[in-house]
Amino acid sequence: MDSRTLTLTKALVEKASITPEDKGCQDMIANILQPLGFKVEWLPFAEVKNLWARFGTEGPLFVFAGHTDVVPTGPAEKWKYLPFVPTIEDGLLYARGTADMKGSIAAMLAATEKFFQNHSNFKGSIGYLITSDEEGPSVNGTVKVVDVLENRDEKIDYCLVGEPSSSKQLGDVIKNGRRGSLNGKLTIKGKQGHVAYPDLADNPIHRVANFLKDICQIKWDEGNDFFPPTTFQVSNLNSGTGAENVVPGSLEMQFNFRYSTELSSEEIQSRVTQLLEKHHINYTLKWRLSGIPFLTAKGKLVEAAQHAIKKIVNIETELSTSGGTSDGRFIAPTGAQVLELGPLNNTIHQINECVSVEDLENLSLIYYEMLKKLFIKS
Repeated sequence: MDSRTLTLTKALVEKASITPEDKGCQDMIANILQPLGFKVEWLPFAEVKNLWARFGTEGPLFVFAGHTDVVPTGPAEKWKYLPFVPTIEDGLLYARGTADMKGSIAAMLAATEKFFQNHSNFKGSIGYLITSDEEGPSVNGTVKVVDVLENRDEKIDYCLVGEPSSSKQLGDVIKNGRRGSLNGKLTIKGKQGHVAYPDLADNPIHRVANFLKDICQIKWDEGNDFFPPTTFQVSNLNSGTGAENVVPGSLEMQFNFRYSTELSSEEIQSRVTQLLEKHHINYTLKWRLSGIPFLTAKGKLVEAAQHAIKKIVNIETELSTSGGTSDGRFIAPTGAQVLELGPLNNTIHQINECVSVEDLENLSLIYYEMLKKLFIKS
């Protein structure tokens, strides 16, 4: 017989909720939480569905955060099994969203049910913040819900995001922070002309060459005990008419900084602008800050996670800030302690995404032990 966590995971991954769609996942979550006494609130923004559910009115407030949207599957015929038909083989459950992150949501729900069965008189509050806008632009999801909570002074004390954080085995890595992410869209203005008459043209590709050489050689910082050094990467570079005898009139470049707490986004922007001016480049530059760096130092939430992981899978976990961004970046600035703890991330966003059935059950037990550690006096 399937465990409660496995049953819920299968039910969630059957729903083809490709971002920003939810396809009824949040209705299912609400239907599980309401009988436990959770007050459910729907906070839709544009095409995005958001669920805020809370049990209790007093502090501390512990929140499970996650997303029901998934990335596209790619060609379905390349999957071992249909991507929205959950299938088990050799102890692995295959389907889009099993690891990122419907398996975590199922584990949260099963852990919550068990906690309420065994500890119905705890002091404090438990919440669920679930969005269908994490894999997309992330503008109408968690960030908007957090604004609503902040405006009515509803403060989150502890937040566990179910992103797939584990590397080699369940619980070996938990994310206690994330680097900042700063995007730039640079347009360099030149002058179109004939390649045979370069003196009558201004080639923006030539102008960007020295700028790129310099910016790629900059050592932005040394990082620190929690963050690696800041990195710069070009993601797109486009120029030219397609003809071999025409000097292009403009160039567009998109780039990204993943930066540590040693720098601010303002410092980065200033240094990039100075470098453009140094090379006498005629340009326009648009910036988009998609997340500031955050860090949850050792405290009650980290201790609860370490305790639970040790008890259930008997390993010492590593604290890390590596990887991309998550919705934790919207919650941490409110003052909440934020951690990411979920299954292995080795198949996320890939064809044949899968998760260990045993890991799903153990993840639910870890979440349950965390709730006990935070709310029940030993």
